[in-house]
Amino acid sequence: MRPGIRMPRKVLGTLAACALLAACAVGPDYSKPAPPADLPVSWQLEAPWRTGTPRDADDKSAWWQRYGDTRLDGLMQQALADNATLAIASARVAQARAALDATGAAQYPQVGVGARAARQKISANRPLTNYAVANQSTVQNDFALTLVASYEIDLVGRVRRSVEAATASSQQAQADYQNTRLLLTADLASAYFNLRATDVELDVVTRSIALQQRALELVSARHDLGAVSGLDVAQQQALLENTLTQVDVLKRQRGLYQDAIATLVGTPAPAFSLAPDISPLVPPPIPLGVPSDLLERRPDVAAAERAMAAANAQIGVATAAFFPSVSLLPTVGLDSNRTGSVFDASSVLWSLGVSATQVLFDGGRIRAGVDFSKAGYEATVANYRRVVLLAMQEAQDGITGLAALDRATAQSDTAVAAARRVLEMSAARYQGGAANFLDVITAQQALLNIERQSAQLRGQQLSVSVFLTKALGGDWCGSDADASARAC
Repeated sequence: MRPGIRMPRKVLGTLAACALLAACAVGPDYSKPAPPADLPVSWQLEAPWRTGTPRDADDKSAWWQRYGDTRLDGLMQQALADNATLAIASARVAQARAALDATGAAQYPQVGVGARAARQKISANRPLTNYAVANQSTVQNDFALTLVASYEIDLVGRVRRSVEAATASSQQAQADYQNTRLLLTADLASAYFNLRATDVELDVVTRSIALQQRALELVSARHDLGAVSGLDVAQQQALLENTLTQVDVLKRQRGLYQDAIATLVGTPAPAFSLAPDISPLVPPPIPLGVPSDLLERRPDVAAAERAMAAANAQIGVATAAFFPSVSLLPTVGLDSNRTGSVFDASSVLWSLGVSATQVLFDGGRIRAGVDFSKAGYEATVANYRRVVLLAMQEAQDGITGLAALDRATAQSDTAVAAARRVLEMSAARYQGGAANFLDVITAQQALLNIERQSAQLRGQQLSVSVFLTKALGGDWCGSDADASARAC
């Protein structure tokens, strides 16, 4: 029995030494990057902007509810449930989690069971194993039941680095899903607000057509009485026809927005329609926080940072190939030539061994793999900086753009009121014979242009507010009904 006991002790001693070596892992340890040194401490603000105090603990996913539009809320829910692009991103998250589970399984022993039942004949002409004993042909049964296990000793941390990389990749997939969700909701809100702005613009044109038709009737009646020339009638008719053509252009544009919304919510475009709605919408207040908040809130920044972590771990995986691969291979089983004696003590067999392999020469393949991983990590670092800079640009563009549009909208409202007064005065002067009809036509065209411009500016306000919300990584204030009425 002594020889049978001595061998396992040696093996266990070897395993203990390997366990001590496995306390370290090759490759650089990852640390989350600090904010870039050139990151600004505040935005370039214009009145009425101010820096808000974000509440990151609040839910920021349903940011569109701050606009107070129930139809938009319904479209958002439909898009989140049925959009194909979001479904793809969700499936990729599931794939990444499954890959993490598969990679993590390497940390544990792999155990298998095998069974064999055979009747076999051994050749009498097989090669000799002993010159003193002649070979004989033998026919016999072989019944075996074995339990086999294998376990890779993580000598230099290859498995741990692989799990670290898979974990970061899974987190990156989740961040990519959140980014896809944010982009989807932003695209849907932008298309919806553009459609609403087109409805308002169509209403402006329709009202202008009614006004121009009444003016045509008036000038035609005066022409019939011989008070004016046919030129006035022809000029008013030309203006009316030109305005009528704008209706078809706007309807086509509205159809494009409606079809885009249909695709985003997962509905075939021919089976989808939205009724016109000209009720006014005002962009909600958007608190800004500080630039460094983007590093924590934007999902694309989070995804870029997780990609860095995964690439850093891959350096360790590639470096581990320089070191021996050590595996523990225990086996225990039963083997007999008769079924009745398979479970006898004399039928027991076992083995306990360690397998180790070490590359001696590979022509530089391993070194090239390490260099490849290092270059991949440097690429993720550069991409992280690119994403951060793009986030800064988008947020600053949204801030300055929305401030400019606020001022332009206020000026446009004043211009609309002035244009209406000009039209009223021109019409009164024409009817009193103090002005020619060209003044009326000019005032009608000016009012139409200014009212359309006002409708377009309000649509741009809504679109830019959506763009800024997306640039900030979502809403700061959560989704409760009073959020739009208070500062965060």
